[in-house]
Amino acid sequence: QVQLLESGGGLVQAGGSLRLSCTASGRMFRTYSMGWFRQAPGKEREFVAGIGWSADSTYYADSVKGRFTISRDNAKNTVYLQMNSLKPEDTAIYYCAADRGVVPTMNPGAYDYWGQGTQVTVSS
Repeated sequence: QVQLLESGGGLVQAGGSLRLSCTASGRMFRTYSMGWFRQAPGKEREFVAGIGWSADSTYYADSVKGRFTISRDNAKNTVYLQMNSLKPEDTAIYYCAADRGVVPTMNPGAYDYWGQGTQVTVSS
């Protein structure tokens, strides 16, 4: 079983940056694809970014492409989400998730393990 813990959320002004971290416990971390999702009040949970076990395949939602970067360090059992040029519409709780599949998917139902989430708030 994989346990995930997010950190790095906070309050920033529009145009600012944050880096989220997700640390995983579990010896099978290397075999998992990882994803970041977010959920705003009254909205469905949506895919933000994903990265494969090899770190060579990455995927982004159109809304964050060019602004966010996902990366992973398997030696540290950690996945990151660098968020630049933040907008008020990026405000949400951000979750990291682990998928036993080799290639990440944007479907939240495909992920096997979830973190508790970290709040990101972007002011106007």
